[in-house]
Amino acid sequence: MDLLALTDFNLVARHGGFGRASRESGRPKATLSRRVADLESGLNLRLFERGARTLKLTEEGRALHERTSVLLAELDETAAAIASGGDTPRGVLRVSAPLLFSQAAMGKIAAQFALRHSQIRLEVTTEDRAVDMVEEGYDLVIRVNPDPDARLVGRIFMRDRLVVVASPNFKKPVRKMTIAAIVRGSGPGDRTSSWEYTSPSGKKRVDVEPVLQLSSLFMVRDAVRAGVGAARLPVSLVTKDLLAGKLVLWGDVEGPEIALWALYPSRRLLSTRVSTFLSFLKDAFPQGSPDELASFID
Repeated sequence: MDLLALTDFNLVARHGGFGRASRESGRPKATLSRRVADLESGLNLRLFERGARTLKLTEEGRALHERTSVLLAELDETAAAIASGGDTPRGVLRVSAPLLFSQAAMGKIAAQFALRHSQIRLEVTTEDRAVDMVEEGYDLVIRVNPDPDARLVGRIFMRDRLVVVASPNFKKPVRKMTIAAIVRGSGPGDRTSSWEYTSPSGKKRVDVEPVLQLSSLFMVRDAVRAGVGAARLPVSLVTKDLLAGKLVLWGDVEGPEIALWALYPSRRLLSTRVSTFLSFLKDAFPQGSPDELASFID
């Protein structure tokens, strides 16, 4: 199989079209088209479905892309390491991370990582959706309580938990009163619901009515500080406010813990870039505790 043709095929597959692949790589569009056509002819397979304005991988094309893109990346990395005469990790490391973790800590972590590993160019994308690592070309993803995926392996590097907090001036509920709540979310939702939490005096259940619905937990925290209502927030996000007396703790929310995972494709040999970043995360969160994440938050 022609490795140049295979490389060009993966380039087009990763960027979703000949034009964009050409612009990103600086390679002529006609050359990319010809090499992909040659590869299809040699394999006797159609790798792309070509529409008037769209280009979509066929089932065979997707399988070829998933199985060869990581191998080609490893070949490039190995060649670069040999050429440099050492094992210093280098190259691009693409990471996808959730919004809250990125806002809280990723900027500082990325800066510290860049200072320590200048030969690695870290590219971080922030989004809460479950990205397709192979299809979208990510080396590592950070996810909160991810669903099981046989294609991915990884490890938990930090744990957190939810607590109910409010401003010191916001009155705690008595008897069966309904309290004003600030919630995270978007779109229509139930106007009333109930929260359960465990306080020093025992288990509590309160009815709540959302008065604010915000898309960011940092926004929720700021609204709670202003005394608009109570909220359920990760304890790492409010630790400093609790210690400073800006917020008061009503109790711990019952339910599963919040676990942050670092994941990478199971079929891929662990690259030095990924292993270096995993080690860096371990150093940043040696105990994996909420207090360690709180130290990053201003």
